[in-house]
Parts: sequence; structure tokens; C-alpha cells
Amino acid sequence: MTILVTGGAGYIGSHMAISLLDANEKVVIVDDLSSGNALSIPQNASFHLADIGDFETILSLLQKYDVTDIIHFAARIVVPDSVADPLAYYNNNTSKVRNLIAAAIKHNVRSFIFSSTAAVYGEPENVPIQETQHLNPISPYGRSKLVVEWMLEDSFRAYGMPYAVLRYFNVAGADPYGRTGQSSKVATHLIKIAVQAAIGLRSHVKLFGNDYPTPDGTCIRDYVHVTDLAHAHLLALNYLRSRGQKLICNCGYGVGYSVNEVLKAVRDVSGNNFPIEISARRSGDPARLVASNKLISSTLDWRGQFNDLYVIIEHALAWEDKLKAQNQAFKIAS
Repeated sequence: MTILVTGGAGYIGSHMAISLLDANEKVVIVDDLSSGNALSIPQNASFHLADIGDFETILSLLQKYDVTDIIHFAARIVVPDSVADPLAYYNNNTSKVRNLIAAAIKHNVRSFIFSSTAAVYGEPENVPIQETQHLNPISPYGRSKLVVEWMLEDSFRAYGMPYAVLRYFNVAGADPYGRTGQSSKVATHLIKIAVQAAIGLRSHVKLFGNDYPTPDGTCIRDYVHVTDLAHAHLLALNYLRSRGQKLICNCGYGVGYSVNEVLKAVRDVSGNNFPIEISARRSGDPARLVASNKLISSTLDWRGQFNDLYVIIEHALAWEDKLKAQNQAFKIAS
């Protein structure tokens, strides 16, 4: 059996590829490297530079490698950017995925796992958020992901392709063994930005909004370690292979931390009291997003091995130190 991982040169995708290889699965990666890093691609995976929206190319790869399962990560993910340029997000996150799903169905792929987002809930009715809550995304990013969820549901009914939707909360951290981490050209995740400030790569951290209806006025998020998230995909893959059904689950620990709490934790772990600059709110940011993980825990028996904010930050810091050392070595060599 062979698994196609789209966006496998990216942050979460590269961790997924490593986890699959650790589980002795055969892995084929497709990435256009628009945001991914070629250095993040595991050596034991087959790599193809391609666009997920290219139906003929994807279909030929599915046939060539006799792909049995697809895990789809490739997407644009920055909420404010989606507000500024929504059509780009609908093209990349929705239209192109339609072609990927069509190729999967044409090839009779046995299962399709989709990386969705807590952004499909919008401003949640209740916290922690259950999967049964009303879906009302407030950003084009969230809407672009929700449409794919609908496409998978309709495809399941029409063609019978089993699928899983994993709705991520805030993903952070890095591989505990230092094999991969967040290597994005442009950092947008709070913990990565804060860690960069902690090691001197940034002069300060911008805090977007301190007037939210939360205890300290800053947004609250549920941070999940990227390695635990990859493990959730492995469990979902095994579930689909054995059950041949559909599954929609939140991926979060069920614990929320405010932006202020995260920044304090990064200062504590790094020992660096980097400056923080208060800025205006960003468009599309809900005040509080915290998962209910009862369904994924009961259905997949998923437990967070790295469910500790300080551990998440320690792994992120170790990875950022490694990147900094590599960049310095490259400058000296050149």
C-alpha cells in the first residue's frame, strides 16, 4: 500500500511523511514548493514537484505508484491573507482540491484524509467546541476548507470513497528528534514568531488585539503538538482502512491558552524577555477556539503524548536553534 501526501514538504506534511515512514508505509509526496521546503522532504519518500490541481499529473502518479490512500495537506493557511485575497484561497484550497478528489475517485483510492480547521466554526456557540456545533466560518480561509468538507461528504454518498476530516486547532512544536519542524519562508504562527524573537531573529513580537472578551483581553487558542497531530492521522488512516466509513473529528487537547500566556511561556523557556508590541485586531480572528476532543479520543483512542505547552515550546525552540545554526554555517561556507 502506498500513501500520497500532498504538501509533504510543508510543516505538518513533512511530520506526517516521517510518521508514515516510521510506520513502514510507502510514501509519495506531491508539493509545488510555493511555501514548502525541499529540505523537509524525507529521503525515503518519493517526491514529485507538481500542482494538486493538475488532474492528469495527479492521476498518473496515483496509477504509477498504485496509491491506495491520500492524506491532503497542501493549502494556503493565513486567515488575514484570505480576507485580503479570497479568490486566491478559493482557487488553491477549494477548486484545485476538487480535481484532486476527482483523480482519487477515478483511481478508486480507498481512503482520503483531509486537513481541515477549527476556522470552520467561526465564532463558536459554546466552548469547548464539539463537532456537532453550527458551522459558520467568518473568513474565506475557513469557508474554503468547509466547501471541501462538503465535497468529500457528497463524494462519499455518490461514489463511496471513505474519508476523514480532521479539524485542527493551533498546531505548534517540532519533531522531538529534530528531523523536521516549521521551516516556512514567512512565519505566521504565534509560537514560531515568539521563538524567533527569543533567539534574536526578530526585534519584537506583535500582539494583535488585547481587547477581546477573554480574561486577559487576548485571544485564546488550543495548541496541539504537530507530532501528536501526525499520530492522529495514522489512527484515522487505520480506522478508514478497517471500517471503510467516514469520520469528522476535532484535533486539539481541550485546553486553551491566551496569547499573553503563550508569550510568557516562551519567555520562561528561552530566558529571553523579548519586547511585545500591541497592535490592532486582525480580521477573521475569533476570541476563543478550544476543542472538545471527546470524539477523537473515544473513536480513535487518541491521546496527546506531548500535551504540555512548555514541551511544545521547547521543541519549537530547539528546531529554531537548529535552523539558525544551519543558516550561519551556510553563510560561513559561502
